Amino acid sequence: MKRSEYLARWAGAGLGVVGGFTLGYFMVRGVPNAHPGWVIIGLTTLEGLIFAYLGTPYLLGGWRSFNFRLTSTPLPDLLSGLLGMTVGLVIAVLIGFFVRDLPYGYALSFVLALLLSAQGASVGLTRRAELSALFFGGGKTETDSHRMTAVLLDTSVIIDGRILDIAKTGFLDMPLVILSSVLRELQNVADSADVTRRRRGRRGLDVLTDMQKEPGINLQVTEDETPPSGDIDAHLVRTAKQRDWAIMTNDFNLNRIARLEGVSVLNLNELAQAMRPVAIPGEEIVVTVAREGKEPGQGVGSLDDGTMVVVQNGRRLLNQTITATVTSVIQTSAGRMIFAEPSVNDGRRQTGRVRSPREEAT
Repeated sequence: MKRSEYLARWAGAGLGVVGGFTLGYFMVRGVPNAHPGWVIIGLTTLEGLIFAYLGTPYLLGGWRSFNFRLTSTPLPDLLSGLLGMTVGLVIAVLIGFFVRDLPYGYALSFVLALLLSAQGASVGLTRRAELSALFFGGGKTETDSHRMTAVLLDTSVIIDGRILDIAKTGFLDMPLVILSSVLRELQNVADSADVTRRRRGRRGLDVLTDMQKEPGINLQVTEDETPPSGDIDAHLVRTAKQRDWAIMTNDFNLNRIARLEGVSVLNLNELAQAMRPVAIPGEEIVVTVAREGKEPGQGVGSLDDGTMVVVQNGRRLLNQTITATVTSVIQTSAGRMIFAEPSVNDGRRQTGRVRSPREEAT
């Protein structure tokens, strides 16, 4: 338990003791009772202590969720929600004129005010674009459609692990959000009977633990507004679309569905592809020829980042680390492919290893 949570829980318990004692005192003073006063006061004080101590974490969790929603919701959405709540209250007041003379009319008016204000705020938040189009003749602007106030993480990107290193660099200065349904899915993977799935799930939980320890990473775990029904990917897309959030994923299908729904997607595979160094023809690279190529005499290797290197006349250099000269670079849908030839030094081809500085000098 964190120190702040520990102090908050005991502070809540103290308030519960004070409240329970006060309630018991007024009960003894105001109502004649057959039991001794100290018994009633003691019982109410004990009840206040127990309920406050046990209930404080739930109050803190609700406050954190409310505060996160308040700080991550765009200002236009907040204003739209406030306007909707005001309209709901006005309607409740108008209805209250007709029901206040009925039995329990004031209680009914109060309930109506709560329900209609909450419903108005919900409509204002979720239907802002349509209301703007209705009253002002315009919907979301291009800026609105690309605004990202937070990023939803899916299971694949958490298990991948690279999100931790990227977040440490400070490039992601927005909140990283994990829905409780995603956390449960990750827990199910970690508890799987399959060894590989269990290892992947535990790796994802370790990544989240390390991210929580980093002070520069704004990681938030939030409850689902509505429980996911069926496909978790569809639930993620729906949540991101409602809240103007982006989705970070490595899943190809989720990537495609989210883009079709107009949701911004941050794909780590695309980021890694964009960050791969571009080899220039004529540049020398060091590569290990790992296997034969498709064409006669070719050898195939790869760079540290996974870029495939096809070495012409490299078949005879299998399982050797050589210096090769880049002849051309081809961009394909699967990534970059580099074509190279073994470097020629002093009129001879490389023998399969990188020459030492002493050999270069002689």
